[in-house]
Amino acid sequence: MRSGEVAAVRSRLEEFAAEVFAGLPRSDQRATGGLYVRGLLLDGQRKSMQPMAERLGVDHQRLQQFMTSSTWDFVGVRRRLAARVEQVVALVAWVIDDTGFPKYGSSSPGVARQYSGTLGKVASCQIGVSVHAVTDDASAPLDWRLFIPECWDDACTDDPAVAEEIKGRRTRSSIPAAERNRPKWRLAIEMLDELRGWGLETPVICADAGYGDNAVFRAALAERGLGYIVQVKGTCTAHAADAVPELLPSKGKGWRGLPRYRTRPVSLREHVLAAGRTSAQRICWRQGSKGELAGDFIALRVRPAGRKPRYGDDGTLAQAWLIAQWPADEDEPVKYWLSNLPAETSLADLVRLGKIRWRIEHDYRELKTGLGLDHYEGRSWRGWNRHVTLVTAAHLFLTTLRLTSPKAAGAA
Repeated sequence: MRSGEVAAVRSRLEEFAAEVFAGLPRSDQRATGGLYVRGLLLDGQRKSMQPMAERLGVDHQRLQQFMTSSTWDFVGVRRRLAARVEQVVALVAWVIDDTGFPKYGSSSPGVARQYSGTLGKVASCQIGVSVHAVTDDASAPLDWRLFIPECWDDACTDDPAVAEEIKGRRTRSSIPAAERNRPKWRLAIEMLDELRGWGLETPVICADAGYGDNAVFRAALAERGLGYIVQVKGTCTAHAADAVPELLPSKGKGWRGLPRYRTRPVSLREHVLAAGRTSAQRICWRQGSKGELAGDFIALRVRPAGRKPRYGDDGTLAQAWLIAQWPADEDEPVKYWLSNLPAETSLADLVRLGKIRWRIEHDYRELKTGLGLDHYEGRSWRGWNRHVTLVTAAHLFLTTLRLTSPKAAGAA
């Protein structure tokens, strides 16, 4: 936003900052929190502390101290932001995703040569996992986790010299002892548990194949009673919905074991190909800037299997929706989803929820290009978490403006 646009909404911004930073114990912390958010909103190529301080006309040491050594709880600020999101955004789904933060040095916490879907390659970067509240018209981040690679976890090596070197880097970056290497899907589950612990109403959970392909992740959602629709690869396997587990014939008087499916599960791709393209239905999932977005979809009931399927007490696998997108000009489907939503859920609703992840790309683009999500140059775990929290606050303020006063949001 240009300086004049920020000035025009200054009173609303101050009211917003007073609410989200109300839990900070000192008045100077609350004031600097609002100042930092204003700096993120102002136009400028870099949103690191030095250039922001110059645009704000303040000593950058004030921002530096607030981000590094000041005592304030970023979790409390996130909780207030999440509660405000519920008031502003009419929730349809929570979407899980992750994004890369390119880094040239080796001192930033969690930085390593690792694959980033954002960058589309292996590169030196940090990875942040996030949960977003989403509708077709608006979205906002709710929570964040910094992924800790194995090379930042001294418990992941048997070499004492390497372990000591890692401990030194962890100490310099002030990484808490509890923050260890955990898979991204586990970080996502931890965030869902945290958000639910804050008393937030949990809608449908959506995620891409990086999470959806993991049967343990899907099971963790189901165990928590959470509905989900997640993208998967067509190579995932499943039994047909009408498959029935059977007991093997008895060879004596001993225990006969549990009922098990005696047929081989086949890939989701094979299930859809067997159904045939003639079973596809035309579905419009939303209105785009150039007209309606529509495609041909097939929905089947299946029993997902996988390498280590989780059977019920009666030996059955739970039924789920298999949704596939099969364009008319393709020989086979191009996208697949699995969902544990009720059997009576309409195909239109399934497709809409499966496609709603598009909002996240919009979020990441604005968070990075407009608000400087990946511009933080500090080298501490706490600083990274504080920065992404304050960028989330700036993003939510803009989202609130768009939903309540579109003209006030200007070109932001």
